[in-house]
Amino acid sequence: MLIEPIQKSQISKRFVEVRSYSVSLCKPLQTEDYIPQPVAFASPPKWHLAHTTWFFEEMILKKFSTDYQEFHSHFSFLFNSYYQTVGERAIRAERGSITRPSIEEVYAYRSYVDKHIVELIENRPSNELEELIILGINHEQQHQELLLTDLKHTLHFNPIWPVYEQEYDLTDDQNRSFSWISIPEGVYEIGHQGDGFCFDNELGRHRAFLESFEVCEALVTNGEYQEFIEDGGYKNFKYWLDEGWSWIVSEDIHHPLYWKKIDGQWHQYTLAGLKRLSPDSILAHISFYEAQAYATWKKMRLLTEFEWEVASDQLAWGKRWEWTYSAYLPYPNFKIADGAVGEYNGKFMINTMVLRGASNATSSGHSRKTYRNFFHPQYRWQYTGIRLAK
Repeated sequence: MLIEPIQKSQISKRFVEVRSYSVSLCKPLQTEDYIPQPVAFASPPKWHLAHTTWFFEEMILKKFSTDYQEFHSHFSFLFNSYYQTVGERAIRAERGSITRPSIEEVYAYRSYVDKHIVELIENRPSNELEELIILGINHEQQHQELLLTDLKHTLHFNPIWPVYEQEYDLTDDQNRSFSWISIPEGVYEIGHQGDGFCFDNELGRHRAFLESFEVCEALVTNGEYQEFIEDGGYKNFKYWLDEGWSWIVSEDIHHPLYWKKIDGQWHQYTLAGLKRLSPDSILAHISFYEAQAYATWKKMRLLTEFEWEVASDQLAWGKRWEWTYSAYLPYPNFKIADGAVGEYNGKFMINTMVLRGASNATSSGHSRKTYRNFFHPQYRWQYTGIRLAK
């Protein structure tokens, strides 16, 4: 679904397109697929569909539509995520226990809210309202990627290796260039500029001095990472940060997520089912700890997020989220917005690492070189990869 960045004059059209895309992602699902939640960090598809709708209802309709009647009085509790400002909410780890409302009622909820949002847009909304709707659209696109990655994580627990969709492998792409690019030392501008949409954590454009460095055009492949495994990479503490070593020992981790050795051959679970691992395909589903250990084993390193942003104009990116060696921190002059929207990014600026780029699961039109994704260093269920620097 290729969509250009949103123009205010086309908000209604873009809103409908993005909302429809969420529904289309769920067409291959059986009813039973909408509910399970085997792990706390991954939410069921039904919850994603309802939560993104709740965002438009809670943040926009209840504030800007004077005669709006909420769809259901309990939905704010069930489908709030982490917004303390809004009030009580269901426990995150128990979202899979929400068997009611039915998925049919959730789809009715989406239709109801969509109708009222479109009416609101057609009534010549204020700049504040337009900006909130654009934020909601981008919020939904974030959840479209999470819907796919959460679903994959849920399905991989099933020993029959379910197929979501034959065309959704999302891991079989390969590098096209293998050169190294040299970036000279200098003072560079970092952060978003211009009139297009960005999240608040991209604001606070500022200067950063960088020493000269080199960056590889190619991302690390499955075959290259397999060499790390075969060389005892998961058995030698010297490659690992202490916290990373404790993590692989306590969790008994010996290979990337979704890899499985069958009859002496590595296989990989994909949304298109279980497949023989392709050594030339780009590595996916790696934690920061694993990325850092591999880079150390190669006697290289990961980019900082500032280096990544400066180099991005010369790189092909967008196949994997790329771990950087940068903690997720506020830029200069970062300001937390008033109200519930202020909880969107700022309060998570602790104990997480920045990823840059995008992935094959990222919705089209939802990536830019200043985008700052962030996850805890042990997480690897996103389409994450490794780019080396030296």
